[in-house]
Amino acid sequence: MEESSRFLSLSGLSGLFAGLIALAGAAFAVYIFLDGKFLLPGGFFSADKAQEMDSLKIKFLAEALIVLVLALGVSVFFSYRRSVQKGLKIWTPVSKRLLVSLFVPLVTGGILILILYFQHHWQLIIPSMLIFYGLGLVNAGKFTFNEIFYLGLLEITTGLLSAIFPVYGIIFWCFGFGLLHIVYGLAMYRKYER
Repeated sequence: MEESSRFLSLSGLSGLFAGLIALAGAAFAVYIFLDGKFLLPGGFFSADKAQEMDSLKIKFLAEALIVLVLALGVSVFFSYRRSVQKGLKIWTPVSKRLLVSLFVPLVTGGILILILYFQHHWQLIIPSMLIFYGLGLVNAGKFTFNEIFYLGLLEITTGLLSAIFPVYGIIFWCFGFGLLHIVYGLAMYRKYER
């Protein structure tokens, strides 16, 4: 009965590897693009060298898309693998509702982030990523494990803190997309997959 109302193929390994990919992406950005600086002062993206800043913004955007694609890829891979192991179908009415519930806030947030990007409101991009991702998880939590709902609440809280303290945006990003996913993934793996 639970299989018909909840998506049970979500793998803890998805969260674990998504978190590791997020941390690797953040480390790459900090050490390659930002010369090892974790803090982003208020005027960081409005430096005198506009052409250099434009190049940096494009690199950040490209890297963010790569991290997103890799994280989604491992999530799909491990969820598909788990569904095969459990003998469950991955594409069901419940999984479709889960994806719609997840992607409405994600797409809305993505559009807002593009608006913020083009209107030069850089300090709001990381908080928006965390908040809208959290809203998507809270929404999707109705169709899968309850832990997703709580992960969403933690992501929203992290995003709000990031909005209050934008200079620490990268640290909040690492915490929200990296550490929280790793802890969540390990907990889910131990609880449901071992």
